[in-house]
Amino acid sequence: MRAYPYRMETYDGAPEPSTEPDAEQPDAAQPAAEEPAAEEPSKLLPVAELHLHIEGTLEPELIFALAERNGIQLPYADLDELRARYEFTDLQSFLDLYYANMAVLQTEQDFADMTRAYLVRAAVAGVRHAEIMVDPQAHVSRGVPLETCVNGVASVLANSLEEFGISTLLIAAFLRDLSEESALEVLEQLLAMNAPIAGIGLDSAEVGNPPAKFERLFARAKEAGLRRIAHAGEEGPPSYIIDALELLDVERIDHGIRCMEDPELVEHLVEERVPLTVCPLSNVRLRTVDTLADHPLPAMLAAGLNVSVNSDDPAYFGGYVDDNFVQLETVLGLSEFDRVRLASNSIRSSFADEDRKAELLAELGHS
Repeated sequence: MRAYPYRMETYDGAPEPSTEPDAEQPDAAQPAAEEPAAEEPSKLLPVAELHLHIEGTLEPELIFALAERNGIQLPYADLDELRARYEFTDLQSFLDLYYANMAVLQTEQDFADMTRAYLVRAAVAGVRHAEIMVDPQAHVSRGVPLETCVNGVASVLANSLEEFGISTLLIAAFLRDLSEESALEVLEQLLAMNAPIAGIGLDSAEVGNPPAKFERLFARAKEAGLRRIAHAGEEGPPSYIIDALELLDVERIDHGIRCMEDPELVEHLVEERVPLTVCPLSNVRLRTVDTLADHPLPAMLAAGLNVSVNSDDPAYFGGYVDDNFVQLETVLGLSEFDRVRLASNSIRSSFADEDRKAELLAELGHS
């Protein structure tokens, strides 16, 4: 076994869920051989959404509404033409459309309206805590002031628990296809303005942009007391997961599905209870997995990995958290035991304070 200096400390004293099912409980989820599709989804469970890009919640209708409000001419004649572009061949083809649609976000009100729309839908999906990523560089680079995007999102998150029953934290995600110098500059600006961010993340094009590129950024974030997460092992190799843990000292891995190609890495992730924020519908839409039936989630659960289910960019990938769970039940035969385990993992792996975790675990029936 490789020597990893990293030790995950997510639970802070809360009892860790067993990595093995109890004898009287169902086995970990396995693909249903010839089971009929579920006619009705199971009851919603309280969950924490840990992998959500707020810009990825821009629904086509809101894109057109904001474009009209801001006098922006879209390159699509109507909603149908825009939706027709949501057939992606890979991560880059998605990112091209994702960044193009951001042009409609111009004012604090635009960012606030986008955030509010997500929270309304997330509440319906059973989300009770959300850790929301925003991409400040993507907005600064097109002339939108940093304060505009951060304050617009944060103004809604400030009252999210009272208005929607959803506690929230804001994470500034940095674009790995840009330079580390650019990321450091924006981070220093965020710190100088005392932005209400709980942590930083690393997203965008993974291939060719290894974690090693951002060691100084993550060291600076840790020095500033910020939590740290990073996308790794989506399109990039398992070694990116190892590097994110060793070099960036991250506390959570976003995606991480390619860990299954490295049994030694899986062993380490299980031992350290490293959270993996898996996004099944996203993986299928971006062709990192051929079909949902081929998704490694059942094998990840069977291995005892600390996985949760998230929606990533739900407006683009065909589903919010509840949609992901319904599809997992229908296609993979996800058991009630594993639904509860996934929900519990999401809560325990969050950066919420211990009182909030205890409250949500009590709702779930765990303590």
